[in-house]
Amino acid sequence: MTMVKVIVYDDNRGRLEGLELLINQTHDMRCVGTFENCVNIVEQIKELQPDVLLMDIDMPKVNGIEGLMLARKHAPKVMVIMQTVFEDEDKIFEAVRVGAHGYFLKKTSPIKLIDGIRDVLEGGAPMTPSVAKKVLEYFKTNTETKVLQTFDLTDREKEILSLLVKGMSYKMIGETCGITWNTVNTHFKRIYDKLHVHSATEAVAKALENKIV
Repeated sequence: MTMVKVIVYDDNRGRLEGLELLINQTHDMRCVGTFENCVNIVEQIKELQPDVLLMDIDMPKVNGIEGLMLARKHAPKVMVIMQTVFEDEDKIFEAVRVGAHGYFLKKTSPIKLIDGIRDVLEGGAPMTPSVAKKVLEYFKTNTETKVLQTFDLTDREKEILSLLVKGMSYKMIGETCGITWNTVNTHFKRIYDKLHVHSATEAVAKALENKIV
């Protein structure tokens, strides 16, 4: 069995220990590191080779947004799920723009957090419902006077993208459309290329911003 390797960044030692225990109790996951800030994030990723980062936004010295930017620059294949106590709109949108793969409030249940880790690995863009609502409201409010782009997506690509916006993973999209995971992945490679994005959350943000779906 291939283990999903996770690094947790949080300046609360108790939360770090709790998340480490939760992840290690999950049969197909291992917590390979816990850190209280992102000062050495590039070296830590290189040494520990994680699949997913659970990233707190508010940390001293080097915060989660800065850590996210470093991770996206030096290890673009590593998935990053942001976590915060507050529904801070500015930080939510900044994280989405920078390329976070998911966004959860810290009060999210352990089961949903573990499901979120699996979801990003399957190509999804999981968000706490209240966060997703704010994202939708933000783009609805801020696109009324903007010149929108279509990006030349085909009808099939728009259909598949719309399912991603609804929160479906690649696997779920494949089942809904009656196509294989590999075919879904091929579609998204083309969609990402046309949208000039590199992650599911970026694709969702651009789709909403330009009212593509």
